[in-house]
Amino acid sequence: MENICFNLAQLHLHGTAFYDFLRLRKLFFVDQLGWDIPHDDEVEMDQYDNPTAYYSLILREGQVIGGSRVMATTAQWGSHTYMLRDAIAGKLPGIPTNILPKAVAWSNVWEITRVVISDQVTTQADRTKCLSMMLDGATRLAWDQGATELMSLSPMAMERTLRKLGFGAVRIGEAYRNLEDGRRYACLSMPVDGKARGAPAASAAQNQSPPHGQFAVHAPSRI
Repeated sequence: MENICFNLAQLHLHGTAFYDFLRLRKLFFVDQLGWDIPHDDEVEMDQYDNPTAYYSLILREGQVIGGSRVMATTAQWGSHTYMLRDAIAGKLPGIPTNILPKAVAWSNVWEITRVVISDQVTTQADRTKCLSMMLDGATRLAWDQGATELMSLSPMAMERTLRKLGFGAVRIGEAYRNLEDGRRYACLSMPVDGKARGAPAASAAQNQSPPHGQFAVHAPSRI
């Protein structure tokens, strides 16, 4: 597996990887979870895929098998900021406005969204490695831009998974049930220090890998 990190200005350096990531997102968030978010027959792409966003993708033999998007909480693109702040402002009907006690806009706090792993990654060890490498890339991206904290709107089980992978995740908001996919979500925060954790040993991965199939680390955002 290989990790690549980039922003929109660097798309040309990685061939079709960005478009393939959008295609992977559509397969999971739209086709499997049934989220009502912007998409066409091939890809899912929303208002946060703009020049303020960065991406950490995982390739295997040239194929995108996982990825995530990271963005500063100080980001602004038109009328949109970042997902959680817009949700608190009532701009995203699928997410409660009280998901966090208050919105933050601090240069040292970044948000991670659209985390997904392909269902073509079938073994527990490989899924754990994919997630760990992807998060290492995302945290390095944020760290290089001055971040010390990364937050997300994640399934409830993700806190335990992240902690087992060496990321000090804690819950910072009240949980709620998403009406479109029936899953419970809550906001998580974890420190960013720029260190690569690497995947756990295969023997340990049996108890901490994400489940088979692609998985979400946040709730849907809508225009």
